[in-house]
Amino acid sequence: MAILLNGKELAIQRSEALREEISLFPTQPTLVIIQIGNVPESDIYIKRKIQSGEQLGAKVIHQKYDSDISQEVVMDDIRNYNEDQNIHGIIVQLPLPENLNKNSIIETINPKKDVDGLTSVNVKNLTCNNLGIIPATTKGVITLLKHYSVELVGAHIVVVGRSSLVGKPTALALINENATVTICHSQTKNLEEITKTGDIIITATGKQNLITAQHVQEGQVIVDVGIHAIEDDGKKITGDVDFKNVEPIVEMLSPVPGGVGPMTVVSLFENLVDAYRK
Repeated sequence: MAILLNGKELAIQRSEALREEISLFPTQPTLVIIQIGNVPESDIYIKRKIQSGEQLGAKVIHQKYDSDISQEVVMDDIRNYNEDQNIHGIIVQLPLPENLNKNSIIETINPKKDVDGLTSVNVKNLTCNNLGIIPATTKGVITLLKHYSVELVGAHIVVVGRSSLVGKPTALALINENATVTICHSQTKNLEEITKTGDIIITATGKQNLITAQHVQEGQVIVDVGIHAIEDDGKKITGDVDFKNVEPIVEMLSPVPGGVGPMTVVSLFENLVDAYRK
């Protein structure tokens, strides 16, 4: 059976150090989460972030809008948060309703408060391997792999998913770690053949059971970033990997829940603390 990459346990360890650091600050680091519309997976993520913020001693403001909100209203509110010295981090929970321009809204965020690392300034820093804010999920994935002493230098890593939130920044960050990266997506042919060539597979599509026993082989490390609500109330979740059938084959595997999710949350607050210090 595979060694489980226990992100929950590691996140607890890192949270304890973060909580102690925050307790020494004269004021609370404050994060604004902007949510537009209703997506069950987004509700799960936001709930975790609010709970984690409270436990760490940070302040989280959840600003929720109806899906028909005017884009200008949202952007004006972000500009106000940019000017507010008591606000240290701003994130826009994705995905957004199709009637809104995601890029315009994200670009409104002050890059110094962009703790999700999605503005063009921070994307360029990542592309050029400059110091900057690394997206929380990407940071969480790399922290988790390094904790389990998974070698990244020279490794062939297959990233399944090309989203601007996870797939692309994770691929860039891994290249900066001197890995060789192959990116796959919905139009990739012979996915099963390509994933089998990787030392590490990182999947982030949100498609339940996309990665099956036919996609993997012995000795591989599998990181499942996918999240899919499988009950109407959104309480039970699964990932991209057919866990039951993949676990007996591979060397290491991150579970859903309890893998990358907790690491994403603690990494977000690590970014928030960095923004607070600056």
